[in-house]
Amino acid sequence: MSDQVQIVEESLKQLINRGGIEVPMLPEVANKALVLAQNPDSDASEMAQLIQGDQSLAGHVMRIANSAAYTPMSNLVSLQQAIARLGMGTISEIALTAAIGAKIFNTPNYEAYVAGVWQHALATSLWSKEIARQCRSNVEVAFLAGLLHSIGRPAVLQTILEIAKKQQIELSDGDIHHLENSYCHQVSMAVVNAWKMPTLVIEAIESFTDSRNSLTVENHAAQVIAGAKFAANMLEPETFDREVLFALPVFETLNLYQDEIEELLTKTDAVAARLEGLSS
Repeated sequence: MSDQVQIVEESLKQLINRGGIEVPMLPEVANKALVLAQNPDSDASEMAQLIQGDQSLAGHVMRIANSAAYTPMSNLVSLQQAIARLGMGTISEIALTAAIGAKIFNTPNYEAYVAGVWQHALATSLWSKEIARQCRSNVEVAFLAGLLHSIGRPAVLQTILEIAKKQQIELSDGDIHHLENSYCHQVSMAVVNAWKMPTLVIEAIESFTDSRNSLTVENHAAQVIAGAKFAANMLEPETFDREVLFALPVFETLNLYQDEIEELLTKTDAVAARLEGLSS
């Protein structure tokens, strides 16, 4: 690395070590939707009232809830009806993805790249949920951990760009992505801790690894690792084909056999449709 890259890296490490990474606040409506969904005593009217407080969000949630991927008949006329039909968990997921999105991060000239990272995160959340369902595990934890497993990428990218601008240092794309890849996981942990995500979600993200050879992670993390690979296969089949997918050791951790993986792959069209809805 050049001296200039090392200067930026040193500043970045100091920020991370002292907890100085600027983490965008989790939108209040997203936080409250998450709390309501996890509270067995809350009801549909509370969730509906919360979402209706933000007309833009309410319209977005209704549009997705009425999409063919979620409601084939597309006949929902109220948020309460949507919550009753789809459940508190699904509605909170829709609200959460809409409220967070890639746009809460400021990454000039890297907006398209960050949008792609977010698209993969959305796909990972949907696949992680399907895998958790197949494993008879907690689907809410899987969805959230899948959604936020790479949240450190846009956060650290924003920080790198800000450091370079402040210190008047020119970095190449290669330099920027090298630093991003080196520190994104630490920053993901900073974000999910700052946002006070549920403990199981934080633990799953902490154990997440991009390695294809991971055999030692616990089940929630394994579901997200597998979910990320299913997402890669769906979004970029030319670079991550099914043969590579079937060979992943993480399926051994999950006790998933080839016929079960093949069964999961039959859901690709349904997952792609829900992804399109969440991305709209």
